[in-house]
Amino acid sequence: MFDLKEELKKLPEKPGVYIMRDKNDNILYVGKAVILKNRVKQYFSKTNKTARIQKMVSLIDHFEYIVTDNEAEALILECNLIKKNMPKFNVLLKDDKTYPYIKIDVKSDYPNVFMTRKNLNDGAKYFGPYANAGAAKEMVDFIKQRFQIRQCKNFKSNQRACLNYHIKKCLAPCMGYISKEEYNKQIEQIIMLLEGKTKKIINNLNDEIIELAEKQEYEKAAALRDKKIAIERISEKQKVSNINEKAIDVIGIAKNELSICIEIFFVRNSKMIGRERYFFDNSNNLTENETLTEFIKQYYINKIDLPSKIMLPQTIEDVELIEKLLSDKDQKKIEFKVPQKGEKLRFIEMANNNAKITLDNRTKEKESIILKIKETLNLVSLPRKIECFDISNIAGEYMVAGMCVAKDRSN
Repeated sequence: MFDLKEELKKLPEKPGVYIMRDKNDNILYVGKAVILKNRVKQYFSKTNKTARIQKMVSLIDHFEYIVTDNEAEALILECNLIKKNMPKFNVLLKDDKTYPYIKIDVKSDYPNVFMTRKNLNDGAKYFGPYANAGAAKEMVDFIKQRFQIRQCKNFKSNQRACLNYHIKKCLAPCMGYISKEEYNKQIEQIIMLLEGKTKKIINNLNDEIIELAEKQEYEKAAALRDKKIAIERISEKQKVSNINEKAIDVIGIAKNELSICIEIFFVRNSKMIGRERYFFDNSNNLTENETLTEFIKQYYINKIDLPSKIMLPQTIEDVELIEKLLSDKDQKKIEFKVPQKGEKLRFIEMANNNAKITLDNRTKEKESIILKIKETLNLVSLPRKIECFDISNIAGEYMVAGMCVAKDRSN
């Protein structure tokens, strides 16, 4: 049974997404939080609430949450889950217009960067969807200011440079003041920034700064230094929507002495759309590898519409055999991968982290039951062995008894 007070105590002081559900397990509301513990508690406090929130809270039977690394990830994940589940109380976020993209027309001689609501198959590069128009606009403004690419919608050669050149917001390709090669270097850096490859950009900028300083070109070096600082500030990772795969499952695992938890994140069209979790009794001291192998076989063998890739935290036994079996069944190539770096590895770490938190909370729940028994029965110490008897008879005759024993394995 869901104990609201106890579950509120378990909430982590980390960023993430919370999901409110009614007694029929329907999703009422999906929200994001910088600190989950503080945000979710607000709904159940006595502070003034709007009529909409009051009605929603009255329908809440239980809630769940997904922990992320930062608020940016929580924001993207929130929008993905809302778009997928269309919760009743998220009406303002249901429209597709909430999800703008950033487009780079890479086929142009001097590409431009701008916002768009449509993702077309026109050879351009698209990034997003972004959680809201403000976030996308802020990124576009930052790119145009720091990389000094053209601002005009229709590019053409001019007889004189426009105002943006004179206030150092454009490199004036229309006047031939920058070559296509140099301009495209700027575009390459912008693409790396939008793909989250900021470390590579910063390393390149550091090399350029050192080179300029050695040449005593201090003004140019200072400009690059400011650019580097600005990139570091704005380039928070958004791995929830940066995985460039059409359909993958990401699996995390955590174990303790009592149980094992496996968490699956579903990524479709580069967006995380949901998750599932499964628990296994660890009374036989199973290894993570044994559990993963058995789970993969049982979970995917009868599942239809399999993803093209399944990301695992570690290599499993008989992986080639399982790949072939699933590929033949689904009539397409299905691969199991163990990421070693990049966004996919960080997504594995996110799945592992959520599995651990879920398992820790479940263990605490068992401990709280034992504490309640101790308090109710006024015991001196925690019970380590519990014997329960059930005796039945028919009119005082044919008496039958049964005993069930629960014992702490640490004793």
